[in-house]
Parts: sequence; C-alpha cells; structure tokens
Amino acid sequence: MIELLISLLLIAGGAFAAVAGLGLLRLPDVLIRMHASTKAGTLGVGLIVIAVAAHKGDLLVTSKAVLIIIFLLLTAPVAAHLIGRAAYRSGTPLWQRTVIDEARQQSHVNDQATS
Repeated sequence: MIELLISLLLIAGGAFAAVAGLGLLRLPDVLIRMHASTKAGTLGVGLIVIAVAAHKGDLLVTSKAVLIIIFLLLTAPVAAHLIGRAAYRSGTPLWQRTVIDEARQQSHVNDQATS
C-alpha cells in the first residue's frame, strides 16, 4: 500500500513540475510565467519530497523533508515577488490583454501625493 502512495506522490509531483515547465514555455507574460512556475513548481517539489520521506520512513529523512517543504513555502513566494517587481520596474512589457495595472495606478497616486 505504501508503494502505491509513493508512486502516486511521485507521479503527481512530476506532473506538477511538468506543468510548471510548460507554463514557463507557453504563458505570454513574465509575471504570469512566474506565477505558474512558483505555484506548480513548489507543489511538485513538495510532493516529490514527501514521497522520498515516505519511502525512507526514517525520522531524520522525514524531518529534513519537513524542513525542505517549509523552506520552499517561505522562500518561493518572496523570490517570485522580488523577481516580478524587478521585471516590472525594469520596464518588461505586460501581456497586451492585461486589463488592470494596479502598480501603475499606485505609482500615480504616490506621485500626486508627493507633489
């Protein structure tokens, strides 16, 4: 039974990692690409790490797996936010079908407040 669970976790983790890679290739905008890679990539790696911990069944490996998942959940959103912010501030064009640009609206509000 544990082998079936490990197999399902590995397949699901690999599928999410593949979706993240596909998102990097196919999505139109750097911000949308980042979203896909961060969400799907983190979930994929997390599932694979859980599968490894379940396969080993050792307390040391399980504690390392928990620490890896916590580290991923803490660092991936922060890194994605900083990369997206840097891309936006450097003038990377948004997707032509982007309707709302809240960052530009916020910068205009800040510019008017300081004037």
